[in-house]
Amino acid sequence: MKTPSSLTVLTESLRQLPGIGPKSAQRMAYHLLQHNRDGAIELSKALAHAMDSIRHCALCNTFTEQVICDTCQSAERDTTLLCVVESPSDQIMIEQTLTFKGLYFVLMGRLSPLDGIGPKDIHLEKLITRATDGVVSEVVLATNFTNEGEATAHYISETLKARGLKVSRLARGVPVGGELEYVDAGTIARAMLDRRVT
Repeated sequence: MKTPSSLTVLTESLRQLPGIGPKSAQRMAYHLLQHNRDGAIELSKALAHAMDSIRHCALCNTFTEQVICDTCQSAERDTTLLCVVESPSDQIMIEQTLTFKGLYFVLMGRLSPLDGIGPKDIHLEKLITRATDGVVSEVVLATNFTNEGEATAHYISETLKARGLKVSRLARGVPVGGELEYVDAGTIARAMLDRRVT
């Protein structure tokens, strides 16, 4: 069996990026090799460094280079509020609204039984431990308004309410089918301010 060429391996690696198909991956590979070899070297170094140094925060599960991220360490955050999001990019979007001063828990995904993603895959046990620490009094569910995001919010809501926690959900300022990463900050701010108990 013939070993794939370095160009083939590079192209296939680039295809792993979201929204990149075979043609786009091939164009990127050729561009890096033909026009920006220095940039390609920098990219490879940056990727290697990130993979070696970035980990999950022990408390909120987001990406950090420390054991506990800066947000979780901040004395200025309201420790009684815990906002649950699907991804670090969703967390950043909520932070940009300047309306939420609590802490976060990042699921790193959402429930999707068709894709084989269950409660263990979204760190539900870690979330329950964090939410029931005796300090948190309200959990704000800020999952996306997709079918999977809604199912995830419902599942988490029922699980946490059964443990006596107050659970709220972002208001419908965010469009149905929308993902927080692509929604403007004003809309997310309104949704955060108008959140409701589920």
